[in-house]
Amino acid sequence: MSAENGVTRRDVLRHAGAATLAIAVVRPPIGEAESAPAAMQEAIRKIVGDAKINPGKVKLDVPPLVDNGNVVGCAVTVDSPMTAADHVKAIHIVNEKNPQANVISVRLGPRAGTPAIATRIRLADTQEIMAIAELSDGSFWSDRANVIITLGACLED
Repeated sequence: MSAENGVTRRDVLRHAGAATLAIAVVRPPIGEAESAPAAMQEAIRKIVGDAKINPGKVKLDVPPLVDNGNVVGCAVTVDSPMTAADHVKAIHIVNEKNPQANVISVRLGPRAGTPAIATRIRLADTQEIMAIAELSDGSFWSDRANVIITLGACLED
């Protein structure tokens, strides 16, 4: 573009970048009281049944902005002593918009050592991810993260 009409290429890029940032900021995170898409809610129900999910004890580590949804690094750690009486039984990761809402479920026991998992997942679009830990006392704990994807993966045909 030329500056003949008063608009330069730099002006166009600056405005496009501001518009993209505004779209990303406007999308609010899904809170406990708000509902996630039906597939995510169904996956959570299959994991916890009617039990209450408590926030805390779980740390979901995923980058907030990802260029390519084909390979997104994801790690989950749980605050637990991992003794016979008090340990993590399972760690689950669910998401909001992929064709399959339950990304991974990992079973653990008291001899597992550190209650942590790390993997790479595919994400179809900008969405919320939730990690759920099931403890030996029957309680469920969680953490959530919003991930902005610029190039999606896992799209249905």
